[in-house]
Amino acid sequence: MRVEERFLKYVSFWTTSEDGKGITPSTDRQFLLADELAKELKGLGLTKVKRDNHCYVYGLLPATEGFEGKKPMGFIAHMDTAASFSGKDVKPQVIPEYNGQDVVLPGNGDVIKVSDFPHLLTLKGRTLITTDGTTLLGADDKAGIAAIVTSVEEIIQEKIPHGDIWIGFTPDEEIGAGADLFDLDYFQAAYAYTVDGDYEGEVAYENFHASSAHFTIKGVNVHPGSAKNIMVNAASIACEIQNMLPAQETPEHTEGREGFYHLEEMHGDVNEAHLDYIVRDHDSEMFEKRQQALREIADKINGKYGAKTVTLELKESYRNMLEVMEDNFYVVEKAKEAIAAAGMEPISRPIRGGTDGGRLSFMGLPCPNLGTGGYAFHGPKEHVTVEGMEAAVKIIKGIVQRPVDK
Repeated sequence: MRVEERFLKYVSFWTTSEDGKGITPSTDRQFLLADELAKELKGLGLTKVKRDNHCYVYGLLPATEGFEGKKPMGFIAHMDTAASFSGKDVKPQVIPEYNGQDVVLPGNGDVIKVSDFPHLLTLKGRTLITTDGTTLLGADDKAGIAAIVTSVEEIIQEKIPHGDIWIGFTPDEEIGAGADLFDLDYFQAAYAYTVDGDYEGEVAYENFHASSAHFTIKGVNVHPGSAKNIMVNAASIACEIQNMLPAQETPEHTEGREGFYHLEEMHGDVNEAHLDYIVRDHDSEMFEKRQQALREIADKINGKYGAKTVTLELKESYRNMLEVMEDNFYVVEKAKEAIAAAGMEPISRPIRGGTDGGRLSFMGLPCPNLGTGGYAFHGPKEHVTVEGMEAAVKIIKGIVQRPVDK
């Protein structure tokens, strides 16, 4: 089966995850795709295929004769799609020989503009796949799943010699929980790659340090007519806290390795208010300074309005996988060699986010990220090309052909 056929089949599954559920998977609908993938892996002849009770799928393509002494490798992708936009009833638009111009989305008349996405000019002549505008597409990360399964099938068909190849598909990556219950006792790879990126030819091994910050502000609510020297307006204090942060250090003003504070949600009234932030930086020292800045803001507010006016909860989410990759750089080098052999220039840009691979790296599985050729993730203008997914297949096969001795 061709990679685009698999992709179009996988995006028909509604697999949106939901934050705040406290269970894995966060949505039962993810099991439907998990069961389909387990069935496909078994049909290809993989062993140790398992879909566990938490919706993780595993499988093993055993080493070919003479390659048992190579380090076992793995490839991983996630099944869920982001809750930022609907992932139900996806209706893909397939455009052969794309003309490199603006694309009208037939479901609602919206337009993917070249002025907004200049890379579209480089996709001219390819087969472009978009949504109809009413849902996201799901290329994040069903393009990765399609590339992995297609690679396995071609490795078998072409009788490419290889060591043990482990395959893993995870739920709930989009809510930061994809690695929570990943069974590394079962998934016996020495190193792996998440196939969950955008740029073709990408091997990313640097991601943000990340934490979440929650301010709870307690006010004193009295009648405004007699409020002088009594009222403490929690909503006003929330605005004050936001204004104490540097205005230019937000996602809309930063790029590359520049970190930020991102106000995700703000709500409340005079009596009580809440602020939810995510904090990001690639540099560990700067990351700690950002968190310390939030602690100092809480102290200043409490000094001004009274103790316990503000409480701050800081929770680390994940760390920069570069700390692990520096000691396991052979994993990155193998990917770069495979990308170059496929006729592409290897790209290694810092990920302005996180991946399952970042967390798995700190769990003992060095795991950089490979691109899939998808763009504009998490919204209705998401798109991917067949050629981009085919490139991911070539790169995976190239990595397999460059095994590492135990």
